This record gives sequence, structure tokens and C-alpha cells, in this order.
Amino acid sequence: METPRAADLSLELSSLLHDLHLCPSSSSSEKPLPSPSVPPITELLSQLQEKLIGASSDSKTSSLIGHVERLFQIADPHWLFSPNSANQDDGWAELQGAYGSLVSAMIGCAALPLCEDDCGSLPAAAYQSVPARAERVCSALTVLLGTLGNGGGQTGLLLAVAPSVCVFAVTHLQDQVWTSFSSRAAAQNLQEALLRAGGWRDSPHLLMGDTSEEEEESRGILGGILDDLQPQLSKGSWQRCEAVKLVYAWTLLQVTRPSLARHLPRLLPPSLLLSDHYRPENCMLGVRCLHHIVLHTPAADLRQFNRAEVLYQALFKHLYTTEAAVIQSVLSCLLDLLVVLEKPPSSFAPSSARRKSCRHDDVLRLILTHMEAEHKVVLRRVYTSALPPFVDRIGVAVCRHLRQVERVVLGYLEVRDPPEETSRLKILEVLQKTTRAAWPRLACRVDVLLRCLLKLLLDVSSDRLLGDSVRQELMNQTSLCIKLLDGCSHGKLQPLLQQVDSSCCSSEVLRCLASVMTER
Repeated sequence: METPRAADLSLELSSLLHDLHLCPSSSSSEKPLPSPSVPPITELLSQLQEKLIGASSDSKTSSLIGHVERLFQIADPHWLFSPNSANQDDGWAELQGAYGSLVSAMIGCAALPLCEDDCGSLPAAAYQSVPARAERVCSALTVLLGTLGNGGGQTGLLLAVAPSVCVFAVTHLQDQVWTSFSSRAAAQNLQEALLRAGGWRDSPHLLMGDTSEEEEESRGILGGILDDLQPQLSKGSWQRCEAVKLVYAWTLLQVTRPSLARHLPRLLPPSLLLSDHYRPENCMLGVRCLHHIVLHTPAADLRQFNRAEVLYQALFKHLYTTEAAVIQSVLSCLLDLLVVLEKPPSSFAPSSARRKSCRHDDVLRLILTHMEAEHKVVLRRVYTSALPPFVDRIGVAVCRHLRQVERVVLGYLEVRDPPEETSRLKILEVLQKTTRAAWPRLACRVDVLLRCLLKLLLDVSSDRLLGDSVRQELMNQTSLCIKLLDGCSHGKLQPLLQQVDSSCCSSEVLRCLASVMTER
């Protein structure tokens, strides 16, 4: 016997279907229906999909989505999520296809407008109606996932709709011109509802499932998301919708080993497309994606099919750009990629010192060449920050580049870089690393370097625009460089330092020189 509550819901369901002008099919159904006026669920979903696609105005679309949301709230979950066919396999496939089509139609109601070409972005006014429509769709999908999650035993159905729902939620989670505060909150609720429905811990677990190095992925939806995104990620189409690149990047940056390697053939090409774009923001996003791939893919997989070499060539050409942020990202990525391509020069035995030049040498040579001619402060800081790890990596092989290193050190120590003196401090670090790695070859360069370092001490001690902490750090690092040069010249600097005229130096400089002579 029906409870009063169940009877009320049944009446409301019949009224709802009547308002939607939906009626049962004349064909017979294999399962008993909740009431004589309720059609089979697959037929109902198909009719709702057609109505959503054919809606002629925003008000009609909004009303339809509201009715769909109410349907998911009041209908019997057993009826909503049970196949109609006697053949269970065919029935489940039909039901999953029907729900997938309906969800796609709902998401299409809040689709972003497409750019007519790939030359620019749409104005903000073009997205004016998107946030409100996205909120309504998020609300309806959240109710569907809540009902689906409470139904139990519907894993196949959930996995069928989860990729499209995830892509939609991530699209509207972004702080972009097509979202508002309330639409982003609705998208966040939708994403959380998706995680709850499938029992996923977080977004990486949602994408990759339960994985290990030995096991295949389980209940992850990464493959489904890539299926959804693939048509929009081709060379001719990815720029037409501004959200596609953001959803792709969000997806990729959540994926780690071993899942990334399994999907590498599908994940790598879009990153290369992004990195090759003329707009700096797209290029940087692509390089960030490539760096993630390098860090989270086994070296053997990167070397397979010459992928690592393709990555190297794609990144190396960006070293000729004048965009500081791009160069910074590229140099960081190259440092990790070079280890995949070849052994670091510092790992070779001394007997192999006459080996051929390698890619490490090519990158360092180009960095030093650009540094010599660079006058923009922001680029000088990027280069000087990237140089120490490269010198550290190649070790004694820095001997190949000593002339360029010397010119760069002398040139950069002469130019102020207030207020933090980043460039000078990094160049002093480069000099220290070079001295430690190639000290026998620096003996003939000690005089010129010493003059430059002593001049730096005098300049810094008299520069009242520097903060006390920055001045002290500069003087300490300069003193350390002098100590190292004194060591590689076997103490030959000691007599020269003792001849410094104390009447021309501040007490700070004298203390620094005294520390060099006493702490040898």
C-alpha cells in the first residue's frame, strides 16, 4: 500500500509529465511502470533530450531544466535507473546511452559561444548569459548525481555520465569571463556531488582511479574525459573555445604516474600545440603541461618514438623569445628534460673530458650568449636565476665555457639591480660554483676577477640606497668568492690584499678583507 508521501509524489510526477506533454509509448514494456501514466524511462529521457535541443528561448530552456531537476528529485530511483529490456546487457547499454545523451543536451544549454576564427578572444559581453544558464544546469546535474549516488549499484551508469559532468564542472570552476561567483559555487557543488556519488577521494582519484605500477586503472574517468575533449583539441579547433585549453590543463596536471604514461600519446600533442602558440599565456600553459609530463613520465617512455627529442626541439626554439616568463618556464623544463636525453657532463670520468659537445653545452652556450647582450632588467634576472643550476649540472665541463662565463660575471657585477640585487647575488653564486668546479683553469683569470670583486666591495659599501641586509649579503658572498679565488691560486692573493690602502676603504670592506686573510 502506498504511503501518503509516495502517493503525493506519484501524483506530482504524473502532473509533471503532463506539463511536459510527455505520454507513455504504445509499445509494451518489460517492467511494470510506477503508474499507468508514466512511460519507460529510456523513452522519457529521449523525449526530454529532444525538447532541450529544440527549445526556442532561454525561458523555455530554463523551465525544462527545472522540470528535469524536479523529475530526478521525486521519481522512484528504481524506475529511474533500471533498464527496460529483458536483455540486461542491451538494457544497460540503452539506459547509459539515454542518460549520456540527456546530460550532453543539458550541458549544451550552457555551452560557451565559439570564436569564428583562431585569431582572438570573444568580448565579455558574448558570455553574459552563460553564468545563469550554467547555474541551472549545475543544480539539475547535482540532483541527478545525488539520486544516482543514493541508488547504489549504478557504477556503470555513473561512469557513463561522469566524464561529461566533470568537463562541464571544471569549465565553470575557472575564474573567467564566462563565470560568476554564484556559477563557480554551483560548479564546485557539482564537482563535490560527483566525487560523493562515486566514492572518489579527490580529483586525482576521480581521474586515475585506484592504480599502482602493476595494476591497470580502476574506475578512473581520464579516458572518458579525453574522449570528450579530443575533437576540440585538434590543431584547427582548440582555439575556438577558450575553456578547452583550461580543462585540458586542469586534467593533465592532476595525472601522475603510472596513468600519465598510459595516456601519453593523447596527452602530449595538445601540450605541444599550446606551447607553440604565439600568445605568451598559451605558450606558458603549454610549457607548464610539458614540464608536468617530463616530471611524471618514466624516462624510457619519453625516449620511445623520439618523444624527448621532439620536446627538446620544441622548447629550445623558445630560448630566442624576449618574453621573460616564457624563458623562465622553458629553462626550468629544459633542465629536467636534459637528464632524460643524456647523462649530465659532470657524470663523465676525467678521461672523457674531450668528449663531443652535448645538448647541455648547447643550452648553456645560448644562455651565456644572450646574457652578454641583454640589457632588460627582467630578462637579466631570469637568466641569472637559471644559470647556477646549469653550471651545477655540467660541473667541470664548465671549462668549455669559461671565456663566456668570465665576460658575463664581469659585466653583471658592474651593474646595480636594486632593491634586492638579485642579478648580482646570483652571478656571485655562479662564480663560486665555477671556481669550485674548474679551479685549476681559473688561476690565470684571478687578477681580473679580483679587481672586479674589490670594486664591487667598494661600491656596495658606499651605496646608501641598499638595505642593510642586502648590503651585508652582497659583501659576504663577495668575500667568499675572494676566498675561493685565493684558494685556487694557492694563496697568491694574500700579499695583494695586504697592500690595500686602508685610507681608501670603509671599515666594512677592511673587515671583509681581514676575514679572507685570517680564514684561509
